[in-house]
Amino acid sequence: MNIPEDLRYSSDHEWVRRSGSRLTIGITDYAQDALGDVVYLEVPSSGAAVSAGERISEVESTKSVSDIFAPVDGSVVEVNENLGSNPELVNQDPYGAGWICVIDIGSDESGWDALLDADAYRALIVE
Repeated sequence: MNIPEDLRYSSDHEWVRRSGSRLTIGITDYAQDALGDVVYLEVPSSGAAVSAGERISEVESTKSVSDIFAPVDGSVVEVNENLGSNPELVNQDPYGAGWICVIDIGSDESGWDALLDADAYRALIVE
């Protein structure tokens, strides 16, 4: 299971990559593996204000339909439009081309600080 050390994670299996106040969000390798082949992914609306724990997206696979939750409070400033015609990118490259959206957290660091590091995420999925 690929769990990059440079990312943070939510307990709902989203990964987060930080660049200043902007956080790129996707689902983890663990989550995409559990889902199976992704056949559809709804991206959130650009410009939407989101709260941590709020449903922002939905992913449909050959096995199930699952919600994707905002791991932090902020505003959606970019979405991965490529997922509309290529949802399989979530399976093929979950930490790269399979990203879902970018959320700007502004100056509020609390959401970032509450996320799990790689070791804590590893411990979560082993349980």
